[in-house]
Order: sequence, then C-alpha cells, then structure tokens
Amino acid sequence: MTTPPIIRIVLDSPSGHYRPGDRLAGRFLVEGTQMRTVRSAELSVLWYTAGKGEEDFAVHHFERLVDDVAKPLDLRVPHRFSTLLPPSPLSYDGQIVKVCWCVRVRLFMPHVQEAAAELPFRLGSVATASGVAADESEPLP
Repeated sequence: MTTPPIIRIVLDSPSGHYRPGDRLAGRFLVEGTQMRTVRSAELSVLWYTAGKGEEDFAVHHFERLVDDVAKPLDLRVPHRFSTLLPPSPLSYDGQIVKVCWCVRVRLFMPHVQEAAAELPFRLGSVATASGVAADESEPLP
C-alpha cells in the first residue's frame, strides 16, 4: 500500500486569528518528490459546524488546479492563495455546537484514494461558552 503524499498548508499570519474583512493568504505544496501523477488539486476555505444536531457546511473560497499537457501540475512548487474573509459566521467553541473554519487541500490521483489536509484558523473573537452545564443553570420562570 502506498503512503499518501504530505500536503503542507502555511498561512501568512502565524497567529491563525482573523477578523471579518481581513485577507486570508498563504500557500500550499506537496512535500517530497511527486512520484505519482496528481490529476487535480482543490483548495477550499470553508466553515462547518460540529456538535449536536444537524451539521452545516459552506465553502467560502474555491480553487481547482488541473494537470494539463500544456501546463503540467507540479505541486512541489508552492501555490499561493488569497481571499477576503466574510462577516460571518464567526468561529465559536460552544458546548453544544462549534463553528470551525479551515483551509482544506484535496489531491485527486489516478487509481488512488484522494489525499487531503486541513489547517484550522479562527474568524472573529467570540468568547467561548461558559463551563456551566445546561442542567446546572437556574430554572426558567
């Protein structure tokens, strides 16, 4: 069984914290030699919810790179990306639901399952949920 390629994603801001309207920029590359053909690569900046209830998901920014005879796809060379972040939804670490933002890169190769990597970041500065469990709070009137 072949080992999946190592995908490295790097953001220009080392803190990983952004405000709405900020520019999120960075680069990604596949480390090591590209021993097998990558037919295409997808870069997404997206958010998703995790926790109880139905999960939600939306892509904010999307780029698709395709291998072409005229312009071969060499992902050993860093690929730059940039997008302006939206006003919402803001990152949130609640006890019941979390809103998570990330940069995701997926590689599609012939006869091999896709390879993917994610790098989380935070949008906004919403306070985290308090440590009080719902059943410990005061009853509603």
